[in-house]
Amino acid sequence: MRSAHAVVGTYEGPWDEPSVAAWARGLRGQLAAPSVSLGVLFVSPRFEAPWAFLLETLRLEARIPLLVGAITAGCTSGGMEQPDATGFVLALYHLPGARLRAVHVQDDDLERISEPSDCHRFTGVEPPASRGWMIFADPFQTNNEGWLRAWNKAYPGIPLVGGLATGEASERSSALFLDGDIHLQGTVAVSVGGGAAILPVVSQGCCPIGEPWTITRAERNFILGIGNRPAYSVLVETYNRLSAEEQILCHDNMMVGFACDEYRDEFQPGDFLVRQLIGADPRAGALAVGAKPRTGQTIQFQRRDAAAATLDLTRVLERTRGLLGSRRVFGGVLWTCSGRGAGFFGVPSHDAGLIQEHLGPLVVAGGTASGEIGPVGNRSFFHAYTASLGLLVSA
Repeated sequence: MRSAHAVVGTYEGPWDEPSVAAWARGLRGQLAAPSVSLGVLFVSPRFEAPWAFLLETLRLEARIPLLVGAITAGCTSGGMEQPDATGFVLALYHLPGARLRAVHVQDDDLERISEPSDCHRFTGVEPPASRGWMIFADPFQTNNEGWLRAWNKAYPGIPLVGGLATGEASERSSALFLDGDIHLQGTVAVSVGGGAAILPVVSQGCCPIGEPWTITRAERNFILGIGNRPAYSVLVETYNRLSAEEQILCHDNMMVGFACDEYRDEFQPGDFLVRQLIGADPRAGALAVGAKPRTGQTIQFQRRDAAAATLDLTRVLERTRGLLGSRRVFGGVLWTCSGRGAGFFGVPSHDAGLIQEHLGPLVVAGGTASGEIGPVGNRSFFHAYTASLGLLVSA
């Protein structure tokens, strides 16, 4: 798939330097733009190649000044998701006037980043210069919560979009790419600024049920009181008010959403940070959740299933189309949870297909993630069962 500013292709043959070089030259030849600003690469762990030679071949033959990417179990190219990819997907983007800056962050670096100014010196990027970050992270050996806290603090209100690489889980190994370097841990972060920006599109795969409530008592990861009532009784009441059909859909699919801004008069889908409902204690009236709730927070119960995820992504894409206005879209980079896909939706290429339906034709490169990153409100978070799309747009 290609446009005036981007092109994406899939290589599925075996490693052979002349063949890969010819393929890369052919892909570059499809890009009508005079230069490449950014290359994004997703490589299947099944692709047997000397990675250093692969990176150098692609950079040289496709004339890529900045190349980033990761190992990923599944790949996306355009509107097609390839969950059992054996090769790699490469996208080339021409971003007029863009200022790009990429860094590799290790855990040792985080120990030296105690203040936002430390982070700015490390990256060489001051907050006004960044209009979004693209993130590729190792899930096995990296203090991901640490760097996310540092980035949210150093670049407040600036979106981060990305995901955790999916290497060989049995070996607890992954790989991140930055130009010709291969990193087995840490995070590769790319700042997009100047004439380009990142517009985040985050779908957590849930639909709200019932009505919003206020937490009136919380402790550690337990919600004890909602609306001055036992939290468990509010959950039961919410469930009992659903139709019989909705109750069936909610079976084992109930989640909790925490409002990103509890001072709003009305809440829309996407205004809640969704976290797992781990368990319930009828005698204590408590709910255990995958978060640290606090008194005064607004919450709303959520349903996560294929139908809810389809509706949520559709709504988010429709809202994004309205936000774009006259901004030019150069392309996108997509991270989708390994828990989505055909096994969850019952159809292939669900997320990529909906993106093309609502925003296409759009050049998209993507990978399967073992955790997704994207903003809810003015902060970025780690997510699960989420589709996180970073649209590269004019600033």
